Amino acid sequence: MANPLHAAHFADRASASRVRIVENVRLARDTYRVRFECPQLARQITPGQFVMLKIAGFNDPLLGRPLALYDTVLWPGEAAIGIDLVYLVLGKMTRRLSEMVPGQELDAWGPLGNGFPPQETEHLIMVAGGIGQTPFPALAREHLGKRTYGDPPRKVSPVKKITLCYGARSADYLAGLEDFKQLGVDLHTSTDDGSAGHHGLVTDLLTQVLDEADRARIVCCGPEPMMEAVAHVAAERGVPCQVSLETPMACGIGICFSCVAKVRGEDGTWDYKRTCVEGPIFDSARIEW
Repeated sequence: MANPLHAAHFADRASASRVRIVENVRLARDTYRVRFECPQLARQITPGQFVMLKIAGFNDPLLGRPLALYDTVLWPGEAAIGIDLVYLVLGKMTRRLSEMVPGQELDAWGPLGNGFPPQETEHLIMVAGGIGQTPFPALAREHLGKRTYGDPPRKVSPVKKITLCYGARSADYLAGLEDFKQLGVDLHTSTDDGSAGHHGLVTDLLTQVLDEADRARIVCCGPEPMMEAVAHVAAERGVPCQVSLETPMACGIGICFSCVAKVRGEDGTWDYKRTCVEGPIFDSARIEW
């Protein structure tokens, strides 16, 4: 019988650190980027992995919050020494985090989760909804050959083109656009209210991009209904697609089983998989939406 606790990405390489905030800046409405130095974490983490973050010295809220890697910060000698995380203010922890200033401390443990697999493709299409753009700057930088991630560094084949289809409620929630433009990412935006870009769904943008794409791969992060819609589009077009699930987590290391998702195996039957350990990146065709 297979060990039900077996997974390829247990947190056995993760470490816990008390870190000091270097920057905590506003990017868009209710959206902030926090930066802290943590060389060991910065060397190990890969695009799609996440960090559990907690305000140091406080037990309210008691549990940490999972935040995906936005990007690493390099020292002039090209060594990764810091981490950027982007978050949306939704509850008590993120509200308190948004009020913190450089010099204040956080408890961080990671890297956690499996990250995006380094699959070969010619056209990488990233689809984001809400705060779902956060895993993609590092992934884009890696596939453009501008930076390496992981220890030892991952080997990733370069792509010819990267496109981001990014949807939000309104223009004031679109965060980090300049970061993607500076990387040379082909950027398409949509808003629910029509205040920026396409007035409608981000999947409308995706279908337009796919009409002209060749040898494409889709990666997706955002609200579950949006990811399900993207998964259906990918299946109809026969395009491989990985999704980064945003299932609420409590422990982040596979102990509590609070973040499970229904995932189909190779035999077609489904079982519960922990987003924090077996994920958060899954093949979209395997998810029981």
